[in-house]
Amino acid sequence: MTSRLLGLVREQVLAFLFGAGSEMDAFNVAFRIPNLFRDLFAEGAMSAAFVPAFTRRLSRGGRDEAWRLGTYVISALLVITLALVAVGLVFARPLVTLFASDYAAVPGKLELTVQLTRVLFPFLTLVAVAAACMGMLNSLHRFFLPALSPVMFNVATIACAIVLVPVMPLVHLPRIMAIAIGALVGGVGQVALQWVPLRREGFRYRPALDTRDEGLRQVLVLMGPGLVGLAAVQINLFVNTVLATGQGTGAVSWLNYAFRLMYMPIGLFGVSVATAALPTLSRQAATGDLTGMGQTVSSGLRMMLMLNVPATAGLIALAWPIVALLFQHGSFTRTDTAATAVALACYAPGLVGYSAVRFAAPAFYALHDSRTPVAVSIATVLLNATLSLALVRAIGYPGLALGTAIASLFNATLLLWLLGARLDGLEGRRIAAAFAKIAAASLVMGAVVWQADATLALVIRGEAVLARLVRVSIDITLALGVLAAAARALRIAEFADAVKIVRRRMLGT
Repeated sequence: MTSRLLGLVREQVLAFLFGAGSEMDAFNVAFRIPNLFRDLFAEGAMSAAFVPAFTRRLSRGGRDEAWRLGTYVISALLVITLALVAVGLVFARPLVTLFASDYAAVPGKLELTVQLTRVLFPFLTLVAVAAACMGMLNSLHRFFLPALSPVMFNVATIACAIVLVPVMPLVHLPRIMAIAIGALVGGVGQVALQWVPLRREGFRYRPALDTRDEGLRQVLVLMGPGLVGLAAVQINLFVNTVLATGQGTGAVSWLNYAFRLMYMPIGLFGVSVATAALPTLSRQAATGDLTGMGQTVSSGLRMMLMLNVPATAGLIALAWPIVALLFQHGSFTRTDTAATAVALACYAPGLVGYSAVRFAAPAFYALHDSRTPVAVSIATVLLNATLSLALVRAIGYPGLALGTAIASLFNATLLLWLLGARLDGLEGRRIAAAFAKIAAASLVMGAVVWQADATLALVIRGEAVLARLVRVSIDITLALGVLAAAARALRIAEFADAVKIVRRRMLGT
């Protein structure tokens, strides 16, 4: 939660300083490739491939054997990512020209994007090592610091934005270069924050690589397909970025702001639940407990539905007031607010799909099945490309967000259906009944809060930050109250479970 909230602050700082202009567009395109790998490594593919192998080595050979595997994996990642970085540095211009050729129409925009791309490519290596550290710590049931590590990225970016942006023109560099520097500093911080607890656990890294090691081969064999199997959302976002470069100045940034805002509930609820469940799924798969795996997946999915379906309804109903409150300051104009709110409302229906994929795909890797997620991911990417091309022509840049949302729901539905077949069921009736009740409660909540916001806009007038904050605070408080009442009326067990968990955490019991 801390990392996601600071990520939101980071986006607010960027919106204030750069709005949705050419510099922000250039940075978003330049950072898209390394950020794609950041999202994949940090929130799925690396853990899906590494955690099962590391857990098996830990349980069968002890910590020394597990540390040896960790050393081999880090060394292999260094070799692979440094080679990719070298290629990226050399071919930055043709890569950018391929993906953002329309930027050439704006003087200096293409050149700025190339310059930023070269600075940001080394982030690949840093995030790969950080993901390996995360995998080892998660296998040891250490979740807090790995989940907190993105805080370093956000803090570094915010600090560089405040300190270095005014300095950049003095050294004849574009202001946005400060943000690229902040990203690299943040990558170093992500590694450093996790390296300390790993050393306390007994890990000592000494460069070594044995390509004959069975565990390393398993990780690499799974990680390649794993990147593809979990990549649909990120590849679809990349496709959106490429198509948005032809939609005029601001389109890339509007979509990015909207996606990051929509992605916050996924980080808070979807990724968190999936990350915590992965070691359990790995152990159940290792012992052949398919029934237990089905129950674990079912429980996690129902909890994510309880958290994310209402979040979807809330984001759609309150898209405009939320975007205005968070971003409409400094260089971010009312026009940017309207454009970003539309994109957010179009992205929101896919929220459940994004979260479910984070849970379903790793379950296949725990079963040593990488083919199924890869095949589904490829189908999803093709569907998204088809939908995006059709919808962007029909309704412009919002069509890119809507196409991605529809594709994510397809991805999740197909994966869960196939996973249920592998596990002899996922308590489908129980999930369907929970979803129906949660959806009904969320629709009531969304309708009430949408009407309430319209009324509040007439009562509490003005565009001052305080007025916006009061309106949105009342909206959210009302939404939670309506959701609680509807959940109790419909006897949604998952709501009661969520309340109990929160209450226990708050009371420290």
